[in-house]
Amino acid sequence: MPRPLGDLEDAVMTRVWEWNRPVTVREVLEDLQKERPIAYTTVMTVLDNLHQKGWVRRETEGRAYRYKAVSTRAAYAAALMNEAWSTSDNPAAALVAFFGVMSPEQRRALRDALRMAQVDDQVEAWER
Repeated sequence: MPRPLGDLEDAVMTRVWEWNRPVTVREVLEDLQKERPIAYTTVMTVLDNLHQKGWVRRETEGRAYRYKAVSTRAAYAAALMNEAWSTSDNPAAALVAFFGVMSPEQRRALRDALRMAQVDDQVEAWER
């Protein structure tokens, strides 16, 4: 299970996920600098840490690296949700509570996802 990303890690990974291509430290730096003052070495350290943690892989290009995400933001979010749900002593109650805090848009997205996954059919088959 992945640990939640820190604020700066998330800012860096957001760019890597959104761009969906190998990126350089310089590219991430220049985009981050539109929002905050940040040093090249800070971005380089964050990307190196993300590499060490298995979030990105890197390839050498000249004297620099290009970094690419190992998985998607959706997979990351799913792993976090699964971890939170699986640590509950009452998973059904946790789901009910979660549904209670969901926005109408989130509930619609959940219904759509269940339809796409055809979970209802699978659940009925398991209950037989």
